[in-house]
Amino acid sequence: MPRGGKKGHKGRGKQFSNPEEIDRQMRAQREMEENGDAEHESLSESEEESSSEDEHSQRRNGVEGLIEIENPNRISQKSKKASEVDVEAPKELSRREREEIEKQKAKERYMKLHLEGKTEQARADLARLAIIKKQREEAAKKREELRKEKEAQEAKSKR
Repeated sequence: MPRGGKKGHKGRGKQFSNPEEIDRQMRAQREMEENGDAEHESLSESEEESSSEDEHSQRRNGVEGLIEIENPNRISQKSKKASEVDVEAPKELSRREREEIEKQKAKERYMKLHLEGKTEQARADLARLAIIKKQREEAAKKREELRKEKEAQEAKSKR
């Protein structure tokens, strides 16, 4: 029984492109682009306007020539050559990248202020450190006094 049942298969048969045909079309397209670039450079401004209108009308096929479409999402992506790419131009950052950079800068600013002792946390830390230093000094004094007392007692006991 044939593919589509009793009535037969309705779809078209698959047509495969010949690799040589594809290569030939690509070469022709490259030659047109190269010739177009060479002609484009040599044309004057008036010829440039008329040729751009001719190219614009040639590009439209079928109904496209009748209907004007202004869809911003339908911009054709033009590939750039390596020599045309401007590496030194400022790169647009994404929102996440901008936020990450701002976050890092804010952290650096906070750390700088913290080291200078200008933040609330730094003031609290410095106050705590001052209290600990006093306690340690007092403990050291007590130990010194106790040591002196022991030495004095040992000296008395030896006599």
